Amino acid sequence: MSQRLYLGVDIGTYETKGVLVKQDGKIISTASRKHKMIVPQKGWAEHRPNEDWWGDFVHVCKKLITESNCNPEDIKAVATSAIGPCMLPVDNHGKALMNGVLYGVDTRASKEIKYLNNKIGKENIFNFCGNALTSQSVGPKILWLKKNFPEIFSKTFKILNSTSFIVYRLTGKYVIDHLTAVNFTPLYDIKNQCWSNELSNEIIDVNLLPEILWSNEIAGEITEQASKETGLKLGTPVTTGTIDAAAEALSVGVNNSGDMMMMYGSTMFFYVLTDSKIFDDRLWYAPWLFPNENCLSAGLATSGTLTHWFRDNFAKELQEESAFVDLAKEAEKSEIGSKGLIFLPYFSGERTPIHDTHAKGTFFGLNLTHERKDLYRSIFEGIAYGTRHVFETYAEIGNTPKEVFSVGGGIKNKIWSKTTSDITGANQIIRQITIGASYGDAFLAAVAIGDSNRENIHEWNPIEFEIKSEPNEIYEKGYKIFRRLYEKTKDIMKDMDY
Repeated sequence: MSQRLYLGVDIGTYETKGVLVKQDGKIISTASRKHKMIVPQKGWAEHRPNEDWWGDFVHVCKKLITESNCNPEDIKAVATSAIGPCMLPVDNHGKALMNGVLYGVDTRASKEIKYLNNKIGKENIFNFCGNALTSQSVGPKILWLKKNFPEIFSKTFKILNSTSFIVYRLTGKYVIDHLTAVNFTPLYDIKNQCWSNELSNEIIDVNLLPEILWSNEIAGEITEQASKETGLKLGTPVTTGTIDAAAEALSVGVNNSGDMMMMYGSTMFFYVLTDSKIFDDRLWYAPWLFPNENCLSAGLATSGTLTHWFRDNFAKELQEESAFVDLAKEAEKSEIGSKGLIFLPYFSGERTPIHDTHAKGTFFGLNLTHERKDLYRSIFEGIAYGTRHVFETYAEIGNTPKEVFSVGGGIKNKIWSKTTSDITGANQIIRQITIGASYGDAFLAAVAIGDSNRENIHEWNPIEFEIKSEPNEIYEKGYKIFRRLYEKTKDIMKDMDY
């Protein structure tokens, strides 16, 4: 029996997830595959593009088709998203020339950021690009590649993002969405929404960057080679795609000005839709996924990543399958405020709002009564303090979120999600389906070919419950210390660099 299905696949920092969805939003099959974030040295973060990006996509796609027993002809459109913004050079055959350099968690280009700021001028960059140069910016990472690996750069035909690489392998087309392209500062002209060498000719010729499209545009169709590898039908439409967090936002119904998506993942990430273009160097402006729409985003550098770090180093005796659940149960037995511990979650520097690549992670206030449960609880409190700092930054520029829609694996962790509401003062709306970006991708695929419209997400994914904020004095005191602790130690943190 013929049906209309939509395939969505998202490549995350530690796992790839895929989903097949019917026209009414019902999920008929899910699949996933884990991979690792590679940290070759301090400040670096990488993925293997062939194994972790394309290999995962192929594995998940085949599994979805096989386990659902669907006819590939019933899959009417494909959309993908991935962690980003990343930097991957490919040759004239689309072959990856090195590992993919990840988003703001990778801080290798700090010298190039300083150099470009000094040469071009911070104000000039901000006025032209709408964003400051930070560890999130791809432009400095391209310059880092050019300076440090000229033999690779000389072979480079295109610089791609993670999503761009997948779309290329599917369609043979080199494309990127506007939301991702904005992060290629200082190579994106925010006024004309196009690539530009106006600020700098020494990074890269913009002809070596992908074509910029909107996320709901069809980038191309499944090629013969991609069909053989994935099992998808030749000629199936493929959308331009986007960054994972934006697909997450779509999946929970972020459609109107003032709506916020708060994503609990390897990092905390935030999108707030705005009526107009708003520029503030503490946050990131971007065109939204669709023409004539705007957003203001923010992101912590490390969040869920810290739970992996803690498990791997301090809970080795726990079974891997249940370690996070067991640790969360322990943390619930610790008191609010973690017996006076204050945790700075700056293990990979920090992105918004402080944009400090020199920032360091800190457990402050330790004494001999502290146990593992207190340290683990303090991690969630520290992430929540960092989240409150983001919320306050939005408020300071007159864009306090009206509705907060939360998504991501972290919302299953009750102590993390409840602590976040209590510390930020924000109620969080949780929808029934919390798969996240891959579900948003499937929805985007349906919208792109006209089988759905954006308002249908409320039928696809109704509201399940709300997490209510219950502020308390311990967290108020803790937040003030959190802010002071960074300010008092940031110079020392910088001196500790080696």
